[in-house]
Amino acid sequence: MNSPYEVLLYYKYSRIADPETYAAEHRDLCRRLALKGRILIAREGINGTVSGTVGNCAEYRRVLDADPVTAGIAWKIDQEEGHVFPKMSIKVREEVVTLDLGEEDFTPEDLTATHLKPEEWRKAMKEEDVVILDARNDYEWEIGRFAGAILPDVPSFRDLPKWVRDHRAELEGKKILTYCTGGIRCEKFSGFLLKEGFNDVFQLDGGIVTYGKDEAVRGEGYEGECYVFDERLSVPVNRTDGAKVISKCAYCGGESIRYRNCRWMPCNAQFLCCEKCETGKGRYCGPLCKEVDIMSRAAHY
Repeated sequence: MNSPYEVLLYYKYSRIADPETYAAEHRDLCRRLALKGRILIAREGINGTVSGTVGNCAEYRRVLDADPVTAGIAWKIDQEEGHVFPKMSIKVREEVVTLDLGEEDFTPEDLTATHLKPEEWRKAMKEEDVVILDARNDYEWEIGRFAGAILPDVPSFRDLPKWVRDHRAELEGKKILTYCTGGIRCEKFSGFLLKEGFNDVFQLDGGIVTYGKDEAVRGEGYEGECYVFDERLSVPVNRTDGAKVISKCAYCGGESIRYRNCRWMPCNAQFLCCEKCETGKGRYCGPLCKEVDIMSRAAHY
């Protein structure tokens, strides 16, 4: 039985002359189709993930496919039973993914690394003198990543350039394979690596999401789940016998893929917590947040 809703993940690097006007028109389109999600628009393109009924998502794809600005999008589609976002947010930004290079900025339309299809990626991962470089934030790779990948300890995408410059020795002379959730960050990040003088750079076409959906590879070599920026928080990737959970509950150390936000609102940190520990610990990321929150609540009585 087919699910009544879909989740669309997509991006397109394409020059948008007037992002504010484009965003206003796009907001009207999403309102008409009752879509919910998160969309970023900049002069360099669009980056979005939305949910809606199957019919409305099909109409949304039709409109964007017919627009010269967004034609050629490689849509990633998941079936769901309902919306996975509470509302629609459309914002105009300087970049659709913020690498924050300032005057050194560039567009992936001019510079990006070679794309590897899923079967090519699986083969390349097994070669010698290869490094697999995760281009996501630390809380994303904590819940899942490719086996043997280098995992930069960075909380934000904009921190990656400094990390690369500080860790050049780990990458020099290697064939670099970089990946992210849906491909958009690697479009920019792989170009940055080329600008930094790394010549042998490749990126996973369509990211982890596409790799997990490909019937030839079935997510082989990926451990854990893939973090996503909606109410699901993570989705399965590996559909082979090698699938396993690698993330641990922050309290008991047992296997867990359950992300929660700290109950103390000034913190609101995201952390992994199993159901048992959430019940026993009160959904705090640590004892300090619990103590401060309890004291602040008591002071109001």
